[in-house]
Amino acid sequence: MVVTYAVALLLFTLEAAFGRRTEIAESRLRERRSLRSDGAGRHPDVITAERAEPKATAPRNALGRLALAVTGAGFLLGLAQVVTRGLAAGRWPWGNMFEFVVTLCLVAVGGLLYASWRYRARFLGVFVLVPVLILLGIGVRWLYVDPGPLIPALQSYWVPIHVLAVNIAGGASMVSGAAGVTYLVSHRAEARRAAGEDVAGIAGRLPGPELLDRISHRFILFAFPLWTFGIIAGSIWADEAWGRFWGWDPKEVWSFISWIIYAAYLHARATGGWRGPKATWINVLGFATVLFNFFAVNYMFSGLHSYA
Repeated sequence: MVVTYAVALLLFTLEAAFGRRTEIAESRLRERRSLRSDGAGRHPDVITAERAEPKATAPRNALGRLALAVTGAGFLLGLAQVVTRGLAAGRWPWGNMFEFVVTLCLVAVGGLLYASWRYRARFLGVFVLVPVLILLGIGVRWLYVDPGPLIPALQSYWVPIHVLAVNIAGGASMVSGAAGVTYLVSHRAEARRAAGEDVAGIAGRLPGPELLDRISHRFILFAFPLWTFGIIAGSIWADEAWGRFWGWDPKEVWSFISWIIYAAYLHARATGGWRGPKATWINVLGFATVLFNFFAVNYMFSGLHSYA
């Protein structure tokens, strides 16, 4: 799986470096039918048109299509790894940090495949697969343990409910964070072009920041309710396991901090009209706290990396 993703990353990078810039999201006119009264009780149709999506361009060539196919193969290998791990352990395969990381990366790659289909955004492959490979490398090198039974506190039906919700939210946050970082690079390149500078390299070949901002925002819209549910489910699980809903341990505190940051990001966009780098930096900060919680806090304080 790691080798497959590494090959896909190489192919995505070659496409970004040498692909020809082509339009990836057409500006479509979408018909909207509305009814208006003409004063005599009749309601003639009034057809209006509005722009659905702005134009965006990105490097495209056959290597990108091949990279997407290789990424799909890696996704299937990851899915097979999760399933066979669960069968080998005789339980849900989300009981330690190694299993958590593999599933987190699986969801992130699934999000990349969805973005490539829905938004034609396979250019995100470079920015998503880099953290995926880093996390999988950490998992294989330092977090791997053989399949085995869980510690008593983790033997609960809340494992597939709480952990899977947090995993899906974390994977979607990874795609959103990658799109946010790509947006910041693209926005910087646009500003340099506006100042009359030449922008070389991959930074100068990225699509416009509007599309990247939209992708980043929509993935957080999907992830935030799941993250909220995961925190609530974790609190209920904690009450069943330890007799309290909230204990202010580091794992709980950092989960809450991430929730506050994402809530502030969505609130600022919805009510304050925040757009551009300042909103994106909040999004990227939220993802940084999610990663910190998953690794530094979970590994040091939660015991999810060990068995009984």
